[in-house]
Amino acid sequence: MLSDLQVTTLKRCFRPPIPALLDVARYLDAAVSAHHAGYALDAARLFTLADCSISRQWLESIWGRASPYVTVTRLPPVPITMPVKARMPTGSQIRCLHQRDGFHCRFCGLPVIRAEIRKKVVALYPDAVSWGRTNASQHAGFQALWAQYDHVVPHSAGGTNELDNLVVTCAACNFGKMSYRLEEIGLLDPREFPIVVSHWDGLERL
Repeated sequence: MLSDLQVTTLKRCFRPPIPALLDVARYLDAAVSAHHAGYALDAARLFTLADCSISRQWLESIWGRASPYVTVTRLPPVPITMPVKARMPTGSQIRCLHQRDGFHCRFCGLPVIRAEIRKKVVALYPDAVSWGRTNASQHAGFQALWAQYDHVVPHSAGGTNELDNLVVTCAACNFGKMSYRLEEIGLLDPREFPIVVSHWDGLERL
C-alpha cells in the first residue's frame, strides 16, 4: 500500500536565504566601495551594520545541533571498488570553481565570500569585524556568507576530487550537508540548476 512507502520531496536547499542576508551582502559591498573611496569611517559603520543577529539565527537554524531543517534518512552504504582519498580542493581548483560558479552558493544561491577576503577585512577593520574562536565571537555577516566547497557525491559513496564533483556553497548548506549523500538529506543535485549570474564579486576587489 502507498501508506507503507515513505515519500520524500526533494528540495533545492535546507532553508532559502532570508531578506536580511541580502541586506548583509549589500552592506558589505557598500563597505568595500567606501573603503576604496577613502571613507574609512563609513566603511567601518557598514561593516558593523552587516554584523546582523538575524543572519546568525538563520545560519544556526541549519548548522546547529538538531536542526529542524536537516532531516537525515540513512541509506545502505554504496559498494566502492576504488576508494579515493578524501581531500579539500587545491588552490587552483578553488580558482576554477569560482570562475565556473561565481560567488554564489550552488544550493541556495546565497552570495559568498572567501575566507582570505574576510581575513583582509579583519586586519583592516578589527574593531568592526571580529573573528574569534567561537561562533558567537565571529562577525555574523561574514560567517553566514562564508564560502565553502562541497563534494556533491561524498567520498564515502565513491565521490572523487574532480571539479565536476565539486561546487561552491555557503557555510549553512555545506555544514548542513556534511558527508551525507543528497538522497539521505532530501536535496536535489545543485549541478542540475543554472549558475547564478550577478554583479556580486565576493568582495574580491578589496
